[in-house]
Amino acid sequence: MIDFLAAEDRALLERHGLDSFESLWACKLDAVDEPNTLGEGWSSVYRLELEGQGYYLKRQSNYLTRTLSHPFGEPSFSREFRNISRYRQLGVPALQAVFYGQRKVNGEVRAILLTRALDGWDDLDSLLGRWPTLAAGQRTAILQVCGHLAQRLHGMRQVHGCFYPKHIFLKATAGGYQAKFIDLEKTRPLLFGQRDRVKDLEPLLRRARAWNDDDVRQMLSAYLEQSTHSAVVDKWMARLTARRSHKEAR
Repeated sequence: MIDFLAAEDRALLERHGLDSFESLWACKLDAVDEPNTLGEGWSSVYRLELEGQGYYLKRQSNYLTRTLSHPFGEPSFSREFRNISRYRQLGVPALQAVFYGQRKVNGEVRAILLTRALDGWDDLDSLLGRWPTLAAGQRTAILQVCGHLAQRLHGMRQVHGCFYPKHIFLKATAGGYQAKFIDLEKTRPLLFGQRDRVKDLEPLLRRARAWNDDDVRQMLSAYLEQSTHSAVVDKWMARLTARRSHKEAR
């Protein structure tokens, strides 16, 4: 695979000698959390700042996932990078890849994924933590932008696969909020219509415990382009509630 390097960031990385796989692999940084492990493999995330621009540098070694198309395994970052690229092609707002590359060194499979940090954005999970303190207009704007984001995703025949509040980032604007996805490793094509859509949305609602039924209806109203008390929204509420009850009872 040929290394990917975003044109917008090339000059900045070149100025700091960080425009190659080898230089990014050797860059000494402190990890932002404990490494993930998988068998004998590991995967770790680091914060990188260059001239006021923040990045997250993700490195992994022998951290392989096996699928039907890759029965012997591939770096999980490879799948995430493909999905980031797919979202960009489809116009689904998501985090931006800056560099991707992989190498096999003495039998060790290494991979690097560098993404732009979403500085100035808040994850939905943190906003839910202070939900009662937000103004009514803010809450409505957040619910609407989340519904529109899900609508765009499913309209492009994709499911996120890990649709949690911590994977939706929002930024306040003069007209409301912008929203985008992170953590795209589990994204896959939407194959089974409404069943896939309900399955994808339900984890968001199960974890957004600060939302009451009226909040959920507002989100679904934006997602379905229906009034909050329409029969269509009623049916979706019923299906989502039934799936949530089933998941919580397990």
